[in-house]
Formats: sequence, C-alpha cells, structure tokens
Amino acid sequence: MGFSHTHLSGTGCGDLLDFLVMPGTGESKIVPGPRSNPDAGYRSRFSHDDEHAEPGFYSVLLKDYGIRAELTATERAGLHRYTFPAGNGAPSTGHIIVDLEHSYAYNGHSAVVTASLAHVAPATLAGGHTTKAWGDGRQIYFTMQFSQQPTRTVFYQDSNVVAQGTQPLTGKSLKCVLFFDLSRDPVVLVKTGISGVDAESAANNLKVEIPGWDFEGIRRNARRKWNEQLSRIAIETENETHRRIFYAALYHASVGPSLFDDVDGRYRGMDKQIHQLDPNQRNYTAFSLWDTYRAAHPLYTLINAERVPDFANTLIRMAEESPSGMPVWPLQGCETGTMTGYHSAAVIAEACNKGIAGVNYQQAYKLMMKRAMVDDYRGLGYYRSKGYIPCDLEEESVSKTFEYCYDDWAIAHVANKLGHLDDAKMLVARSRNYRNYYDRSMNFARPRLSSGEWATPFSPIEMGTSKKWRDFTESNSWQTSFGIQHDAAGLIEIMGGQAKFLAKLNELFDQPSTLPADAPPDIAGLVGQYAHGNEPSHHIAYLYTYAGQPHKTQARVRMLMETMYKALPDGLQGNEDVGQMSAWFIMSSMGFYSVDPVSGNYIFGTPLFDNVRLQLGEGKQLEIIAHRESPKDQYIQSVTFNGKPYTRSWFNHRDIATGGRIVFQMGSEPNLEFGSQPEDFPPSLTLDGA
Repeated sequence: MGFSHTHLSGTGCGDLLDFLVMPGTGESKIVPGPRSNPDAGYRSRFSHDDEHAEPGFYSVLLKDYGIRAELTATERAGLHRYTFPAGNGAPSTGHIIVDLEHSYAYNGHSAVVTASLAHVAPATLAGGHTTKAWGDGRQIYFTMQFSQQPTRTVFYQDSNVVAQGTQPLTGKSLKCVLFFDLSRDPVVLVKTGISGVDAESAANNLKVEIPGWDFEGIRRNARRKWNEQLSRIAIETENETHRRIFYAALYHASVGPSLFDDVDGRYRGMDKQIHQLDPNQRNYTAFSLWDTYRAAHPLYTLINAERVPDFANTLIRMAEESPSGMPVWPLQGCETGTMTGYHSAAVIAEACNKGIAGVNYQQAYKLMMKRAMVDDYRGLGYYRSKGYIPCDLEEESVSKTFEYCYDDWAIAHVANKLGHLDDAKMLVARSRNYRNYYDRSMNFARPRLSSGEWATPFSPIEMGTSKKWRDFTESNSWQTSFGIQHDAAGLIEIMGGQAKFLAKLNELFDQPSTLPADAPPDIAGLVGQYAHGNEPSHHIAYLYTYAGQPHKTQARVRMLMETMYKALPDGLQGNEDVGQMSAWFIMSSMGFYSVDPVSGNYIFGTPLFDNVRLQLGEGKQLEIIAHRESPKDQYIQSVTFNGKPYTRSWFNHRDIATGGRIVFQMGSEPNLEFGSQPEDFPPSLTLDGA
C-alpha cells in the first residue's frame, strides 16, 4: 500500500502508520484501492522473493510499476530511495503520492481528526495531523524533501483538486501527488523528518540528521548502530536455527521503547504541551509496561544500562504531566490506559533496587504513593478498603488485585531505599492481598463478591463468572492462580505446601488446552492451560525452582524455547508486545530469568548456548559457559560462580553488576540434589533481594 514513517512492534492494539508515501507510474490514483482489486488504486503487487530486510534497511520491488523501493532511517528521520524503470520503453515521468489520510483504521475508518499540509518550497512539503485511535488526540508532524524538483504538484482535499497557496491546507482528508521528469535521472529520494512538536521542529531534525542525500551513508550508519546493539550479546552455538531465533529476538527486544524527542530537546508531553529536556536527557514512548516489566526491562538493565535512567525519568515525567497519573501504556503523548496495574512503578523500582543512578527516585516515590494510597483508580479504592476488589463492582477484579499487589511490592523497595521504613512495611503487608482470592478447597484463585462470598458458577477455564465482564485480564483462573511473582513461598503455603503446589503446577501443564468461546485470542501458545503466547504465564515454568525442583523448570523451559519460537516471520506463538516475547527467549536461553524483576533476583533455568558473553557496559562482561556432551543435555549438574562452587538456584543482580563468570556442567538426566535444599531456594518477599 505504501511506506509510512511510524510503526508499533507487535502490539495487541494498532495505531500510527503516519504520512504514507507511495511511488507510481502511469495514471495517478489517490486511493489505495482494495486488496481484492489493487488496480483500482495506488497499491502494488509484490513478492517476498523480491524483498530484502535487515536492521536499518528494507527493500522491495513494486511489481505493478517496476519500481525498486529502498528505505533506511536515522533516529528521527526516514530516507526513501525509489528507482523507477529506465531504458527503452520506460516511462519518462513518474509520480509520488503523499497520503495524510492514511492511518491505522479506527472502527473501519481513518483515525485522522484533522490534518495540515503546506508546500513550503518547490521540493518540500510540511504538515501534520491529529488522530483519534488507540491514542486519543495524538499529534505528529513532518517535513518532507525530494531530491528532484517536481514538474508539478497536485493537492487534494476530500478527493477534490484544490489550489495550494501560501497558507497550509487543513482538513481530514489531505493528499498530494508530485510528478517528476525521469528522463535525466530515474532515481528519486525522499527524506522525512518526524516530530511530536511541530513541522518546523521536524525540519530541524531532518537538517541535523540527514543534511544531504547520501542514502548509502545513512544505511551504513544505521547498520553500524544496530551492529553495536546486537553485539552486546555474543553467543557460541552450532545450532544455526537457535542463532537466528536469538538475534531476531534481540533485534525485536531493541526496537522499543521508541525515542520521542527532537534534536533540540523538546518533546510533546502527556499533557499535550511542549516541554524542554535538560541537556543530555532523552524522552521515550511506546512503553508496553504490562508486558515489558517482566523480562524486557530486566534485559535493558543488563545490556543497555546507560539508557535505563532515561527510561525511568521519562516515566516519572509522564506521571507528573499526565492527567492519568502513573503511566500504564503511554503512546506518543497519549495514555492509552491499556491493560491492568500501573507497572511504570515496577520499572522505576527495579532501577532503584539495582542501584542505577541518575533517576529522580524522590519524585518517583511521591507519584507512586499518590497512586497507591490516594487515587480512586480502577478498583484501587476497594483494594485498599477491603483487601480485594469485588467482581460485582469492577471488571477484571482478580487480575487487577494481583497487579496492584505487585506494584505495592515495587513501591515498597523504593520506600525501603529512601528510608520510609513504615511505608515499606505497610506496602509489603498489603502486597499479600492476593491471598484473599484463594479457595483452599480447590486450590484456585477465584473471584469474590462485595459480600465476601465466592462468585458462582466457577470454572477455572472461564474468563469470568458472569457475562457482564471478565474477572481475569487475558487469562483464566488456571494461569492467574500461579500469577504471584514476588511471594512464591506464600503461594506455595496457601496451596497446601510443597507437594500439593508441585502437583498443581504439573496439572497446569497437563490439562486439556480447552478454552471457552469468549476467550481472547491473546491466550495462545498453550501447553495444557499454560499460555506462553501471553505474558501472565511467562514466569510460571520457573516456579518449580521455588519448590525445590529446579530440574522441572529446566525441562519445561527447554521445551518452551524449542516449541514456542521458530526462525520464521510468524515464528512467535503470540504478540511480540514491544519485545517481551523475545526478551523471555533471550533471558531464558542465557540460562536465567527474572521471575520477580524488582527484587533483582535471577532464577536459573537451562542455558541453550555453549558460551554467552554479555557486555554490561563500561568494559564489564558477564560470561556464561555451558559444558555438555550433547546439545540435548538440558539438566544442570553443577554450577561455579566466579570460579567457586555454587549451590543456589538463583543469584542477584549485584552479584554480576561488575561482571562475572558462570559455568554450568550440564547432563542428560536431572541432578535431583541441585537446588533442592531450602537454603538454596530463591527468596520470597524479601526487600533486599537476598
């Protein structure tokens, strides 16, 4: 259909796709036309055989026009190169359409509320639009320059040709077609600066980042930057499929969060106003927090620690600026409010507990406590007064309570670090509110009514007990019953102790993968009732380790790595969710995972590779070595940590913060002794992470 300038990475909701550009020959058309009849519009057929993609570069042949399209980018600008047909019989003219009506469709229509388009120079366009879709009232702007001066430019408003004078055109449906004489040069380049501030700032971004027309230079620079990022983890393996999956995953995990500021340090805040950053600060967006706090942000603390202060300070500024308070799912100056909890608290608290400097934790604490203690937000009032959220008064009540428990746990760490010990004690105690949902007679978490009684009828595979709304967020009671990340020991106790807990955990994986008709499609990648395609399940395979059976974790995790990820374009068993699905694979394949990210603890799983060298920054390195006789050897026989025998089934971030060396001896059969003693279990509900 064309090439737009903004995109989201595998989110469950859609938006963006701003400022579509599409080249063509022959008759110019201003509508894309349907896929069923592409000849009716400007879209073109293509084949994957004529396509090439790599980090920082994309190319495809538009078969209907014979045009080779190539794309590359800088941080705030995109560069297109369109090579039109040349030689005998080739058309002497070509055109490029710029479609400002194009957007991610909202209720079947363009999400554009209003747009502006100006012809600021013979070969330069500028404008922007406001959209109402997933992000309500999102504002984005551009300045676009062409390497050739068009012979003429035709503007359209609501499909009608209009004159374009000195003032910008405004309206919901604005487009233009630029015509080019190709007789001297069949190549037309297009460079576009993007800004959330205004078109003039987009022009400045373009001037600074792409001052000329050196496509190959920009491409090489993009390739260099991606190579720097992807080289932060080096792996050794003879399994080429595993290698491809790993580096595709590292690419995916590195796409977000997205930079959302201009070269002069200005950005559009969550209050829709323009703000100025302090020197050397950066502002980001596209935080899929319900997903990414689990593994993506822990991964960033390892391989991109230099960016973590900017991530955290961005979230703090958002909480200050946004009418909605603590960020939930922020997108380009809008709070989408998507998903439950407010896990910006978890991301900030993880940075605090891991000792990452340069973050305004004092201000963060005030904002967190306002949400935790004051805001009447999505059932939090019930959570505070009753210790649970009644399912007859609030939707997704069980999941929301579990999420608020984890955010209380997160804030407790910041309180502890800042010396607010009474607050920390209160929040830790409140983080156990999840216990109010467990029916010990059946060992399931189930919804409660405002009367305190269990809601009926109850089935662990159902989304809720009534048709009014769901009681669980993209999950059911099977998954949610194991949804406790910070107090696994408490979960084991409430389920009747170690033996009953382990039996229940086995049962989860061994159940029929039956779901009701109203189950959301997000519950995917099923192994029994475990759903790897959605985030509430991501820590569950590691819970065996908390009950003294890490070999069960090792077997489950290896199975999930082998079955839930393929070296294919559709190789994930669920939404990417801005890197979380991939981050699970990255962390797990290195041999550990952050069940409870805020604590800073990592739980051993099973290393997939023979050797991993992870660059922690400032010359520090974590090396992970796995000795095995066969690639199928998945069970840990023994561990040495920095040259010393190590019996624990976990370690803390501070143990590797300055570098380290972990050596696994692997085998084909479980070592039932490793990690089986209570003193070697990972800790639960301990603020210092040890």
